[in-house]
Amino acid sequence: MQKPFIVVTFYKFVSLPDYREMKDPLLALCNENGVKGTILLAGEGINATIAGTHEGIQNVMDSLCDDPRFADLIVKESYHDEIPFQRTKVRLKKEIVALKVDGVDPNQQVGTYVEPDDWNDLISRDDVVVIDTRNDYEVKIGTFKNAVNPETDAFNEFPDYVADHLDPSKHKKVAMFCTGGIRCEKATSFMLQQGFEEVYHLNGGILRYLELMQPDKSLWEGECFVFDERVTVDHYLQKGTVTICDDCKETVNMDDDHCANCGSTNFL
Repeated sequence: MQKPFIVVTFYKFVSLPDYREMKDPLLALCNENGVKGTILLAGEGINATIAGTHEGIQNVMDSLCDDPRFADLIVKESYHDEIPFQRTKVRLKKEIVALKVDGVDPNQQVGTYVEPDDWNDLISRDDVVVIDTRNDYEVKIGTFKNAVNPETDAFNEFPDYVADHLDPSKHKKVAMFCTGGIRCEKATSFMLQQGFEEVYHLNGGILRYLELMQPDKSLWEGECFVFDERVTVDHYLQKGTVTICDDCKETVNMDDDHCANCGSTNFL
């Protein structure tokens, strides 16, 4: 039996000179349809995770995609017994994902998109460096086999990692991934700017990979952190069994009553 609520995640780098004017109509649209979650708008595009009934989400997405700029959105879907958000937020930002480096624009240059069906072959090659562009606490919950953890606390630390650990003359092929695709897409744009020539990123991110890849063929290990009240999802995109200590950021089983690392009872 299908669960009553749908969670959709999507983003797109696209020029939105009118993004400020989009805020109030988009917020009203979500409220009218009982849809909750967070939508970020910036001049460089849109980034969102929202949830609601199937009808409510369909109404919002149909209206949004009436704008030709969003007609080709890649939407990742999962299902839940309840809406994993308390309210609806539409926020205006300088960037829809904050790298904080001037001149990085995926609308102008971006790495090579790799579909989930081709991802396993790429990251299994000996001449490819595979990098998880997510935060350290996310990587600890789950990642792809043999992926490098940059051990960053925020995405805007990624440029420092590249400067300290990667060299265009030595690392000829670099493949990157993240939850929904937005961070690794911007990371490829940055790395092309830095002189790296062959950079790849997983189209649609981990969530699309888990949606399309059979578990017995998967190279994913563990669960995937998501930015809502579910905290993590498993390979079937169902609510996972792991959460995060809000004090020390170590992983905690949801059945535990305290963090084994610091003793805290404050979990995400």
